[in-house]
Amino acid sequence: MKKVLFSVVWCLMLCSSAMAADAEQKPTPSQPRVSIFSTSTDWEGLTGLRYSEYRGKFVSSSGLVGRGLVLYYLDGFPCYGLGEGVRVWIGPNNKHEGELQIACLYAPTEIKFTWRNATRDADQAQSTGILICPVESSGRELTIDLEKCEKGPDWSEYK
Repeated sequence: MKKVLFSVVWCLMLCSSAMAADAEQKPTPSQPRVSIFSTSTDWEGLTGLRYSEYRGKFVSSSGLVGRGLVLYYLDGFPCYGLGEGVRVWIGPNNKHEGELQIACLYAPTEIKFTWRNATRDADQAQSTGILICPVESSGRELTIDLEKCEKGPDWSEYK
């Protein structure tokens, strides 16, 4: 019994000295973390308006589409993207993959995308820049005529 009691006391002493040694070490400075919080989480509460789901269809433009055009919807008041509905590939001959699905407080008159030219099965890669598009709405359907979109600055132009 004395041996067990001695062993327990000895272990407690070792543990307390190890903890004291750890406490004496200076903590490693931590890297500042960027916290991204979307204010869209309470737009309904802030505005008194209610979200509705909108779906977008595209009118193709051969000059912009080329061999294919990958668009990613950029969240912005009064809308935010819904899951898989933020990526759309538009190809030649009116082919497409994906569907624009966004939740909005009201129908937008303009939306923004990141864009890059790529084939349908191209891996996700850095986009070229911003594409700013006027939107026509009919009920919950949005029409984006790519011929009327304007290319914004390329990412390399931002500082």
